[in-house]
Order: sequence, then structure tokens, then C-alpha cells
Amino acid sequence: MKKNLLAISLVLASALGAANAFADEEVFTWTCQESKQFKTTGSTEKIRLTWESKTYDLDRQTSLPGSLRYKNTNSGFDLVVLGNKAMLFNIKAGVRLADFCQTADMRSGKLPHLFAGAEPFVQN
Repeated sequence: MKKNLLAISLVLASALGAANAFADEEVFTWTCQESKQFKTTGSTEKIRLTWESKTYDLDRQTSLPGSLRYKNTNSGFDLVVLGNKAMLFNIKAGVRLADFCQTADMRSGKLPHLFAGAEPFVQN
């Protein structure tokens, strides 16, 4: 019984610690075609995505130069970020959930915040 309580306590502590790691970070709202929207927090290496009131942690993946890609294999969420837009997919369902998504900064011509600290972005 004590082992089970300890295990549960450790799981809760790590989950709460992960939540707190994102709690202090800036929230970015992405507005997409067809009035769709999602939010992100996090860094270049790991982001937390909020889509339709549910939250998912996505890890950075290897991607083509000039792009960033984040995935959560359990949920199937796959976020691809280019210099001028982002696209959100559910690769498990085989659908594009949102297209031509931009933050306010991107709409004013700036690169996505996720490119800060990432490999240099080279526009063609």
C-alpha cells in the first residue's frame, strides 16, 4: 500500500512540475483559416498545444531546413511551423486540423517566436 501511494505521489509531483514549467511562459495564440485557433507555450524544443480546450505536449522533431516540427505520437498531433504559417495535423486520423495559422507577430511580417534560438531560417 505504501509503495502504491509513493508511486502515485511521484507521478502527481512530476505532472504538476511539468505543468508549472509551462505556467510561467508566454501564451501565443495562433489564428487560422476557417476561424480555427489554438494556443502554444514552451520553447523551441518542447511546446504545449491547447486545441479545443484540451492540452497536449509536443516534442520537437527533425524537420526540413527552414521549418520546425512538433509531434505527440500518442494523440497524433503534428504541428509544422514555417516562416509565414503553421499547419496542425492529426496524423493518426490522417487529417489537417488547421491551415495557414499565424500569431499576431507573424501577421505583421515577423518570424514565428519558435524560431528564436532555432537553426537560422533562410528565406528563398
